Amino acid sequence: MKLLVDPRKGDIEDDASSTKQRSLVAIAGSLLAEISPIKLIIAWTLLMGLPALIFGLAPVFISIWVRIASRQAAILYSGIAPVLFLVILGLVAWFGGRRAFRALESSFWSLNAVAVQPLYALCRESLRHLTEHRMLAKLNARPERVAAARATTAAIAGIFVCVLALGVAALVWPSTRWIGTLADLADPRRLVGVALANAVVLLALYLAVAALAWGIADATMPQPRGYTGLRPVPPGRPRYRVVHLSDIHTVGERYGFRIESGRIGPRGNVKFAATLAEIARLHAAEPLDAILITGDMTDAGLATEWAEFLDALAPWPELAPLVTLLPGNHDVNVVDRTNPARMDLPMSPNKRLRQLRTLSAMAALQGDRYRVVDRDRRELGPTLAAAMDARRDEIETFADRGTRSAGTAVSTLWATAFPLVLPPATPNGIGVLVLDSNADTHFSFTNALGMVSLEQARAMDAAKALYPDASWIIALHHHVVEYPQPAKALSERIGTALVNGSWFMRRLARFAGRAVVMHGHRHVDWIGESGGLPIVSAPSPVMEGTNAAPSYFYVHTLHVDGGILTLATPERIDVAATEPA
Repeated sequence: MKLLVDPRKGDIEDDASSTKQRSLVAIAGSLLAEISPIKLIIAWTLLMGLPALIFGLAPVFISIWVRIASRQAAILYSGIAPVLFLVILGLVAWFGGRRAFRALESSFWSLNAVAVQPLYALCRESLRHLTEHRMLAKLNARPERVAAARATTAAIAGIFVCVLALGVAALVWPSTRWIGTLADLADPRRLVGVALANAVVLLALYLAVAALAWGIADATMPQPRGYTGLRPVPPGRPRYRVVHLSDIHTVGERYGFRIESGRIGPRGNVKFAATLAEIARLHAAEPLDAILITGDMTDAGLATEWAEFLDALAPWPELAPLVTLLPGNHDVNVVDRTNPARMDLPMSPNKRLRQLRTLSAMAALQGDRYRVVDRDRRELGPTLAAAMDARRDEIETFADRGTRSAGTAVSTLWATAFPLVLPPATPNGIGVLVLDSNADTHFSFTNALGMVSLEQARAMDAAKALYPDASWIIALHHHVVEYPQPAKALSERIGTALVNGSWFMRRLARFAGRAVVMHGHRHVDWIGESGGLPIVSAPSPVMEGTNAAPSYFYVHTLHVDGGILTLATPERIDVAATEPA
């Protein structure tokens, strides 16, 4: 059968959300036409409007309360009232403190991701994009000069955004009002205007301080640079061989195309199957220790995509016990793979379902090997499989009905599961710490944002303290900081690294010499270091070309040399094209 237009090869509709085919500006333009106004209003009201009003009204209501309190101090600070208040406050902190802190931390970084990071990152990465392209084009661009230029551009960007924010605050200041009386409560309309003006000024002042602090933090942190510490494994010394894959983006259709690549990427999942066949050949020739897939196993976290991913592994039972998965933004944060304008309302069960599918796959493949961290005792708790089995009834109810009460169990399980810990086989062996680096977003267009919570960082420290002589692979999806490597487009450098990357990089300094950071997300082939920590970025074995183009991945060999965890020269494995050109 000869077709004028072969549906197996796709058409322009398959490129609708492709960041490889269309610019972010073009996608944002179509987003405005597709977005649901009702959902946008509800989401904006719940996530931004109400918090802004509360934020802006807080100074007014505090001033009113102080006036009343000053008149009735004798009543307020005598008798049993203060005692009851302190008891209630203590009970709330004891029973709900950790959950409240989680919500507060998530909201804080979400605010930064919306209000600070985009503008600051745009300024910083625009400057770096220009300077690095020029510097790296010259043969005499030494790494220390590139690092100095990166530090300088971060400081300039922080100062620029700080001045801009202060200008906005000065512009809105005449409309603000910080002291109120009971009479003001009689005019709600005017109060709303005052609240919004107050909120804008407070946020602008925060933006000014945060951008300046962010610029200083980025300028003074150890700048990433190419890794020069590759060392061969001494004869007879222990080694740890890891296949590092990332960004598989499994689709649920035989001829489906990926969100990001459209028709310039592969059709279906044939390239992933070919990659697994190549890994099986390597393992048969010389046994591997681990197969690490650092996120984006699926294209949009759909049940059909997870089914295809697991089906692809089924023919290779010898590989399944070696596989380690961790969540990527496409697994949990993409709301609709065909429409970047689609958003989930905060009360929607869809995101929890995507998290549940990810946890279920992780429990099936690595659940008996990896353990969660008991935060209270600062020791290793049950395995992931056991932790999920303890909530089996609630999980099954939520999967069937999507009720909010059952969804709380999934939410709690997700928040406490990471970091997952694979303990080292010996006290001085190599273990694995698996992180969730995804920010809490409800919008397909902002799905790529990343952050690592303080709670996860503290749990990592607990695992390190339990095995003081061990070395670690720290595995996450997002790159910690942007790299000194020219990107094809500026859009590839903005909004994809961790929002709190400079803080997390400083936090990781305590692992220096005893850890290697491995991640995906960028689809970039790069090995570098920052502050004494090797950083390994995995190329995608399926995303950067059609089925007619060959692809590749790496086998990394880790070993301890002079007490330092070291990388040997990686072995590049080519995967042949899966169809004729």
